[in-house]
Amino acid sequence: MTDVSTPELRLAGKRIVITGGARGIGGAIAARYVAEGARVSILDRLAAEGAAHAASLGADFHEVDLLDPLDAERATKAAVEGLGGVDVLVNSAGILRFTPLLDLTVKDWNETFSINTRAMLTTMQVCVRSMIAEGTSGKIINLASMAAKKGGAGEGAYPASKAAVVALTRQAALEWGVHGITANSLCPGYILTEMGAATRTQEKIDAWSAYSPLGRLGEPSDVASVALFLASSDSDYLTGQAINVTGGMVMH
Repeated sequence: MTDVSTPELRLAGKRIVITGGARGIGGAIAARYVAEGARVSILDRLAAEGAAHAASLGADFHEVDLLDPLDAERATKAAVEGLGGVDVLVNSAGILRFTPLLDLTVKDWNETFSINTRAMLTTMQVCVRSMIAEGTSGKIINLASMAAKKGGAGEGAYPASKAAVVALTRQAALEWGVHGITANSLCPGYILTEMGAATRTQEKIDAWSAYSPLGRLGEPSDVASVALFLASSDSDYLTGQAINVTGGMVMH
């Protein structure tokens, strides 16, 4: 008689906060984490979609405006308190506005950096203070982008904001490693999500796919799989890294 053991859940009992978890990459990460035994709290400005996705997963949901530092702090604290602490923070929320540099306004620059970078500092501060107070190790996973390493014409402030995410994450790794906290960033390439879907044509998809040695674009599940590794104990000795999930479009 063959003994078939039940696979161990890789995130059993882990308390995880995910910004931008209503849909797209963040939504896929939330679903993967719950499937692996985690307790998840989703933060997003998309109240209806976020609440519905959280309910389908048995997760918590908190509406948040990441443009507002006070609201970002409030919602993150509420998420941590609801979970009774936090073991992993995933910052997935972000915006992309296509604007040539000569047309880029200070308002657009500031809003892009506020959501894509500054909000990460706020959520990290709340979560890391909780981790340190509890005396537990923790993990931070910040979503950057392939644009952080190669840029993209017409992408406005987005590449600069994502390069800042990589630098901020390295700083977090340097300062908080003494507490057993790791910090890594993910740099996805072309991922088929709702972001940019309105302007995405099949012709563009075919052209972008040709940039990858694998001949295809990424799915949110591709990023979620790497995010699972970073949230698990398998990545305990990995910190300060900016990991490409680009299908080989970027190899440095």
